[in-house]
Amino acid sequence: MKILLKIILGCFIFLLALGLLTLTTVDWTPYKETTYYKETKQAVGKLAFKGSDKGYLLGGWAKANITPDKPANLVAYKPRGPYEFVADSSFVKAIIIGNAQFKVAFLNYELLIVHPELALTLREALAKEQVPIDQIYFTATHTHSGMGGTIPGPVGKIAMGGWDEPLVNTIKNGTLKALEKALANMDTVSLRTKRSDPIDPFIRQLILENTDGQSCSLVTYSAHATCLSSKFMGLSGDYPYYLSEFMEERHDFAVFAAGAVGSHRPKAPGNDIKSIKQYASTLDSVVNENKSEKALAGKQVLATRLPLKLRSPHYRVSDNIRLRPWLFNWAIGDNPAYFDVVRIGNALFISSSGEVSGVFYKAWEEQAQALGLSLFITTFNGGYIGYITPDKYYSGDYYEARDMNFYGPYNGDYFKEIVSDLISFGAGK
Repeated sequence: MKILLKIILGCFIFLLALGLLTLTTVDWTPYKETTYYKETKQAVGKLAFKGSDKGYLLGGWAKANITPDKPANLVAYKPRGPYEFVADSSFVKAIIIGNAQFKVAFLNYELLIVHPELALTLREALAKEQVPIDQIYFTATHTHSGMGGTIPGPVGKIAMGGWDEPLVNTIKNGTLKALEKALANMDTVSLRTKRSDPIDPFIRQLILENTDGQSCSLVTYSAHATCLSSKFMGLSGDYPYYLSEFMEERHDFAVFAAGAVGSHRPKAPGNDIKSIKQYASTLDSVVNENKSEKALAGKQVLATRLPLKLRSPHYRVSDNIRLRPWLFNWAIGDNPAYFDVVRIGNALFISSSGEVSGVFYKAWEEQAQALGLSLFITTFNGGYIGYITPDKYYSGDYYEARDMNFYGPYNGDYFKEIVSDLISFGAGK
């Protein structure tokens, strides 16, 4: 009997120690009382643009195929293994806008996200090759039927294809190739913006046109690229790929960048290729039918980056219990968080490291319009911090607010405020 009691006591002590080592409580300190908030607000106050205004704008665009020679692991949903066929190839696309003194490169990948390790690899390659780009603005289509292999760490290895060095090299070389072509093709361009409203939120579009009449369209939209079934075993860019194809019937080049996708899903008629082509065609028709384009005011090209401080990692296992930060960082990684801010004329681009909810867009849009700006919010900028949703959902049993909220309560209001600050900064206010 004494031996049994000792075993039970030993197990209890072990489990208690394990719990104390791996679990802790949620920190409910109001965000305005935290050090991270105060530090970020101070950084906003010191923020300054780099760039120039030469009285003209140059633009160039190009793409490179990054589909690997042998099948890569598919990403998202669950461990699915290598794709069994190629429904459509994967590309990196580059748009460069600027002038002789300052250039911004919008780099777009047909991937789920641009992981921080991939972003670092790409930045190092550009620096090594001395590519004359002053600011990189990463975006992704957020396809859930694309390639894995760019997400290291235990969770990345289990569910996201891990880190595939040959594939990463293919992506790196494709990026350099696309940028080289885009730089070689740079010409004087005029820019205009366009906004269409299929349901909510808007499809936003930046159109470049050079002196030869060639045009390029950069479009953002906030519906997740999740049309295809989780059982689909082909490589595909989902609806963004086909929307780009449709748009290239009117433009020489088209890029789709995921917008404020944190709360939005597509409403395709089915989950096969035929259905998503139909969905993409419907979106394209909405864009095409809207003729209300506005010429961009101003010729300046400006850019900066705001590091974003956060609460410690808060991956919850219950309403008030979370993993300790060391365990989260081991499993997911210690990801950087920041906003990239680019102003081209009166178009303002703000990239988020979190999958920010489109629910916030209305207030930001109204603020930007009042300041004379056309606003573009994008995600997957080379940092990843999970979902940013309205605070009222944090205590609910929602996938977006529970499983995918990585950094604790009040991030909704925190992001609303900081993005609003960046809009005012972008307007020079």
